[in-house]
Amino acid sequence: MQAIFDPSESGPTTDTPAWGAVVSMALGVFGLVTAEFLPASLLTPIAAELNITEGAAGQAVTATAVVGMAASLLITSFARRTDRRHLMLFFSLLLIVSNLMVAFAPGMVMLLTGRVLLGVALGGFWAMATAITMRLVPAASVPRALSMIFSGVSAATIVAAPVGSYLGEVAGWRTVFVLAAGLGAVTLVMQFLTLPSLAPTGSSSLKASLKVLARPSVGLGILAATLVFGGHFAFFTYLRPFLETDVGAGIETVSAVLLGFGVANFVGTLLAGLLIGRSLRLTLTLMPLMMAAIASVLVTTGASLVVDAAVITLWGLLFGAVPVAWSTWLARTVPDEAESAGGLLVAAIQFAIAMGAAVGGLIFDSSGAAGVFTASGLVLAAAAIGILLGLRPRPAVSVA
Repeated sequence: MQAIFDPSESGPTTDTPAWGAVVSMALGVFGLVTAEFLPASLLTPIAAELNITEGAAGQAVTATAVVGMAASLLITSFARRTDRRHLMLFFSLLLIVSNLMVAFAPGMVMLLTGRVLLGVALGGFWAMATAITMRLVPAASVPRALSMIFSGVSAATIVAAPVGSYLGEVAGWRTVFVLAAGLGAVTLVMQFLTLPSLAPTGSSSLKASLKVLARPSVGLGILAATLVFGGHFAFFTYLRPFLETDVGAGIETVSAVLLGFGVANFVGTLLAGLLIGRSLRLTLTLMPLMMAAIASVLVTTGASLVVDAAVITLWGLLFGAVPVAWSTWLARTVPDEAESAGGLLVAAIQFAIAMGAAVGGLIFDSSGAAGVFTASGLVLAAAAIGILLGLRPRPAVSVA
């Protein structure tokens, strides 16, 4: 992936890495991703207290994802003259306000409003995160810096679901969102102290993104990625209600299963490089295909805690490789327009989250978890077939 930045712009020189700023960005990722998926681990108590269905409560995930999708595509056009430091601080402020609104929401309207604000922060942050990170460290240190940034995602995956569900049971779901707001406050202070001024660079726009989308195989790849992420998030959003209702698991067991999922997901992220090094195409194909098989197992084997916990953990391991694989595909396919293409992938993922949560909610309310998992498996299988038949990823290219 080519760095899109001008070292002559304000910010650290190319030989002076700003590691404190990189850490603050990683903390921002951790806070945003944790907040994004907290509702998935707290659907049951949120729905009970607000007197709504669990499917309706799942739309808190949908609202964030829909707005995040729009923000990821539009932020560079709307904020092309804004100092990137100020934008990051603004997104962290939105994270705080969003979590507090959810924490004190008396009903569905305020809950969704808070989640909309989170969507703005999430989409805007992700659209610019890579380009900003590239300007914080020398070119040789960019891979290390980016791995630090994305470690925030893995950490959030481990923490958000199990810790959120457990603390929600012990202290109440509103307390969990207050704590998430506190994490946002720590992030804001850290970014204020460490992020340098970063004048806007480049000319990314919605028009540029559409031109990238029109390139051969890019559109098909983005569609396939959307199906994979959509199938996953339909499954993940309604995992807790499945464990509680279909399996009869208590809160301690639910937290343990979600922790196993998160740890396995982290391990899968670490193993992704080895798999992709052998074959990117095989990795892109096998992950959703095996996840579809797991969905079939969950639907057909009946309520068995041991079996269900094992295959859910395996799902977490498999999905850990998915974001890494698709980011690698994008870097190899569109190396000359990394920023615009990155915005497209972020938008596709947010759209997938929205559709997974929204359609999954409708299916859950009518057919329960079995219906959701069946639909998820079919979508993932369709994605795997499309990838196998239509995508021909470029091989890695060594750059001196």
